[in-house]
Amino acid sequence: MTPELTVLALAAILQAVQIGLAAAVMNSDVGADWNAGPRDRQPEFSPLTGRLRRAVNNHFESLAFFTIAAVVITLSGQANALTGWAAWVYLGARILYVPAYAFGWTPWRSVIWGVGFLATMTVILAALF
Repeated sequence: MTPELTVLALAAILQAVQIGLAAAVMNSDVGADWNAGPRDRQPEFSPLTGRLRRAVNNHFESLAFFTIAAVVITLSGQANALTGWAAWVYLGARILYVPAYAFGWTPWRSVIWGVGFLATMTVILAALF
């Protein structure tokens, strides 16, 4: 398996961990019954829960781009040391993004996001050139 696909698999696991973390914190805010119910009304969440939920959504958006990058670079047979390194940088940025968002690290949250985005674009551009 290419490093890019390994990172993609690990990023999917990170997404699952983020979902679980956000759900656990949400349960402490509103209870498991609400979380497991139909969610007809939106209760008030703590700032931490709101941030963790937004971080999950952001990772879904980021993961779409990285999935394209990993698949394109692998299927084109153009994976190399640069794209492998960029993939690992992406994953490291996504891991750091969770506490950066959760604890409101300004402006570092945006910087970390940018590093991950640039790493993803590096992989995509490497496939094109």
